[in-house]
This record gives sequence, structure tokens and C-alpha cells, in this order.
Amino acid sequence: MSTRWDHDESWQIDSHQVLAAGRVCDFVNDTLVTPTGEQISRQYITHPGAVGIIALDDQDRVAVVRQYRQPVRMILVEPPAGLLDVEGENYLHAAQRELAEEAQLAADDWRILVDILTSPGGSQESLRIFLARGLHPAERPQGFVLEGEEATMSHDWEPLDDLIDAVLDGSCQSPTLVAGVMALEVARSQDRIDRLRPADAGWPIRERPGGLTGVPAGIIGHPERD
Repeated sequence: MSTRWDHDESWQIDSHQVLAAGRVCDFVNDTLVTPTGEQISRQYITHPGAVGIIALDDQDRVAVVRQYRQPVRMILVEPPAGLLDVEGENYLHAAQRELAEEAQLAADDWRILVDILTSPGGSQESLRIFLARGLHPAERPQGFVLEGEEATMSHDWEPLDDLIDAVLDGSCQSPTLVAGVMALEVARSQDRIDRLRPADAGWPIRERPGGLTGVPAGIIGHPERD
């Protein structure tokens, strides 16, 4: 495998300790050995992964939600998105579900815009952002209930050009929105929309042995939970 781009590597892990357990994520400490023989400790947050959707209509408008985010004390403009927290659900179905739940939309055409690691120095979160077109109204999935931040979340439309301006002038900072609308703009400017990856393409970082979540593969010591 070429090492020119991102590629797999796993350093020796002597211990993996759960320092704090949360509802969705854990805060963990790995003690590992570098290739030079140095022993170091690194703390990070586990994460189940997520999907986001840039839903583009025939008027070049993007479906957005406005949602409160407690860690930054702001209401952020974001595309519909959500966790990969349904057992056995594939990535595309998760995106279709989230689009219906948050924006009450369905789409006829799905493609992959971009895959990102949102903060690889401190979090395992992997995010796949889809492009959805051929939009039409849809009912929220049966049994879905708006609660927590979603209970006050609103959804509407913003022109793509306005979102690009807002990203570049610092008015919109959601990583899902930033990565999604800028990837879309690049794909359009290079006439690459029809060459985007199909919606069911593999996601190598999540499909490799051991995946991203849980106890890292190759651990030598025993996990501990305080």
C-alpha cells in the first residue's frame, strides 16, 4: 500500500484505560510505545461515528438546521446529521433516516461528498458527508420523537453561495457544514459531481479489523475502568 496518503499503522499499546464513561462517548487513556522505544500516554474520546447530508435543491439551496450546542454555547447552522448509533444500520440508511428526522426530506440521488476525521488528535469521530439531490417531502420515521436540543431545532433553506460566503468570513463554523459545502463547491467547479463516489462505497477506516471504536486492536495490557 502506498504511504503517500493516509494509511494504517498501529503502535504497540501497553494499556487502555477508561477514565470516564459517557452516554455516547468515553474518555480514555492509552499507554503506547513509539517506534523509537519511547513510552507515552495519550488521552482521547471514543466516538461511534456520524453522517451528515448536504441536501441541495433545484434552486441551489441547501437544507440546514439551527441547533444549540452546549460545549460552545452557540446555535450553529448545520446540515442534517447524526450519530451512527443504530445497531446494524448502514451508512446510507443512517443518512436517509437523519434527513427525514431533521429536515423532513427524502432524496432520489445520493453520492458521497467527503469523509473526514473531525479532530484526530483527540477524538475517534469519523464523519461521512453525503450529497443528496432530487429532494421531496418525507414524513419523520415512525416512533421518532424530538427531544433535547432537537426539540428547539429549526430547519429551513439557505442559498449555497451564501453558505460559502458565511464559511469564508467565519460566520458558520460547524465542521460538517464547512467540509460539506466547500467539498460541494469544489466538485461543482471541477465538474466532478457525476464522478463522486457512489453512496454505497466502502469506508475503509471504519471497515478495517478492529474498526475505530472500543478497545484498540493489538492491546497488550488489560483495559481498566475507574
